[in-house]
Formats: sequence, structure tokens, C-alpha cells
Amino acid sequence: MPFATPEQPAARRPPVRDPESPRRVTLLELFFDLVYVVALALISRGLVVDLSWDKALQSLLMLMALWWTWAITTLVTDLYDPQRPEIKLLITAVMFGALLMTTAIPEAFGARGLVFAGTYVAIHLGRGLFLMPTVRHDPQTQRRAIRIFAWFAVSAVPWLIGAFAHGHAREALWALALGIDYLGFRLAYPVPGLGVVPDAQRTVTAEHLSERYQQFFIIALGDAILVTGTMFSLSHSEAENIAAFSTAFVSTLLLWRIYVHKSGELLPHAISRARQPSKFLLTAPYTHLVMVAGVVTTAAGFDLVLHEPTGRTPPAWAAVILGGPALFLLGRCCFEYEVFSRVSLSRPGGLLALLTIAPAVLFLPPLFAAFGAMLVLAGVAVADHLRSRGRPPEEPAPPH
Repeated sequence: MPFATPEQPAARRPPVRDPESPRRVTLLELFFDLVYVVALALISRGLVVDLSWDKALQSLLMLMALWWTWAITTLVTDLYDPQRPEIKLLITAVMFGALLMTTAIPEAFGARGLVFAGTYVAIHLGRGLFLMPTVRHDPQTQRRAIRIFAWFAVSAVPWLIGAFAHGHAREALWALALGIDYLGFRLAYPVPGLGVVPDAQRTVTAEHLSERYQQFFIIALGDAILVTGTMFSLSHSEAENIAAFSTAFVSTLLLWRIYVHKSGELLPHAISRARQPSKFLLTAPYTHLVMVAGVVTTAAGFDLVLHEPTGRTPPAWAAVILGGPALFLLGRCCFEYEVFSRVSLSRPGGLLALLTIAPAVLFLPPLFAAFGAMLVLAGVAVADHLRSRGRPPEEPAPPH
């Protein structure tokens, strides 16, 4: 049984969640999230410093690694009781590791590769080594921990080898390691002799899990706000400064509006209404990763525009300024399908509009490129409003 009986001594009760316990996010989980405010800011800033395909790939790999530490920790706090002292200790230890990884971001593909990769491996293997004896009195839960540990042990090999490699070899090895980590989760961690994690052990808590994903998206928007507030330039005219500042702020507001409209608001209801809530668990980390990547890239675009709103827009700048909103809309399409089993035409329409204006912005100042992206996002938000105005609230209908 996953939960202790009244006769079971308190010291031997596994720290799994009681079905009757409160499902709200704890203050420790919110404190844990603070690390990622710094991490996302460093990633978006690094993307601006070196606008190249190599840097874009490196930024994506670092974002995926940090996102996975957050996503798996969120799963742990959904499956285990975050009020138990041992789980609090685990969250605190992961927070320390995630902050150490964050400090290595500027040189993760340089001199501090071992710090970044070694800490990532230590977080995931350490969690397994901690949980397996902690839940030893619950064989099913312990087998789940063993399966997850086994997959992270396999991915640790390319992670650590990559830390000693250089250039493209490190990128390839770390991409392989992340592929193993992400695939293992998607396949429910199959292990010879143990099989996959059973559906009964992949149940999710709609209120808690949805709130955690919503909170991380707000953290990503916080990166955009941070850039807008700190990169305000004084080297241009006041009109140009205010125009760039206003465009960045309104774009951030639109990203929030598009996210929360219907799908964001109804996420907990969609999870609870799904015939198999565990299916949401298998897709949500990926769809939210794409949206977060879009917001981080958009923040990097704000950095560029606020620093230099005039002149012609270089192709690399255009790719960042327009690519960020495009990534967000792509992830938002997948997110809407998770909740409603359909995709509104405004999302792919927005993607098509961004692609259409891309050639023109190459002949315009960066401020105009950002303004064009803002107008596309505004069009999507207006279409959402018109579609739902005067109609009864739409009920979620997640795919079966």
C-alpha cells in the first residue's frame, strides 16, 4: 500500500502524499523557484552576448538541463509529502545544486563544464540514493525510485564524459544525455526485470501540479520584466527609449494574457477531468519547456532592442526578436491541445504572420521588428477575446 496504516510506526511511514492532505504549493517550493529567476536571466543574457547558432544550441541545452531539475523536483513534491522533514531536506539540497549549476552557466561550455555537468548528475543520482532507502518500507515506491535512478545513471556517462570534451563534442554528448533523460521520462522509465512505472504510480495532483507549472511560467515572464527594467538605455533619445520600453512591456503582458486565456486558467480542471491524468504528466514538461524557451528568447530580444533600437536589424537579431514569440506560440498550440483537444486558428495564424514579416524587418530598425512581433501577439490576444466573448465558459476536453 502506498500510504501508511494507523498501526504503522510514524518513523517507518514512507513520505508519500496522503490523498486527504492539502494540495497547495508550500513556501519552500516557492523559495526553491528563486534559483531559476537567476538561471533564466543568465541564459537570456548569454544568448545576447554571442548571437550564433552554436550559442543558441548551448543555451537550449543549459535551459533543458535546468528545466529538468525543476520538473523532476516538482514531480517529487507532487508524489511525496513536502511537509515531511526528509523531503524538505531533499528540496533544499536540490536548490543548492541548482544554484551551483546556475553559477556555471556563463562558462558551462568552457572552463566550468565539470561543475555544470557534475552538479546535474549529483542532483539526480543523489535524489535516487536518498529516496531509495527512505521509502524502503514501501516496495512499490522503492521500485519506482530504482527505475528512475537507473535511467539517470545511464545518462550520467555522457554528461561526465562531455564535461571533459571540448567544442562540438561536448554539445553532442550533453545532447545525448538530455535525450536519455527526456526519453526515459516519456517511456515511464522501463528497466529490465522491473518493467515501466505502473500507471497507478503516475497519478498526479491537479491543483498542485498545475499551480507549479503556472508559477514557473510566471518566473519566465519575470526574466522578461527584469531585462526590460535593467536594460533601459540612456544613449538614445527619450522617445526611442520609451518606445522600446513600452513595446517590451506590452509584449510581456500579451505573453501572459495568451498563456492564461482559457488553457492556463482551466489547466487544473483539465487534469482532473482527464480519463488518465498521468497522460498530462507525460506531455506537460515538454510543452511548457517550449513556451519557456520562447519567453527566454523573447527576453533576449528585448535586451537587443532596448540596447540598440535604431539602425537596420541584422538577421541574427531578427531571428531572436521574432523567434521568441514564435517558439512561445508553438508551445501554446501544444498546450491548448492538452486542455481542449484542438488548436485555435489564431495560434498557427500568429506563427504564419511572424514568418511573413520576417523578410521585411531585415530592412527596418530593431524597434520596428519588436513592434511587429508585439502586433502579432496582440492579434492573437484579440482573436482569443473575440472568440470567447458572449459565450458560456468552455469546458476542458483533454484528449483521451
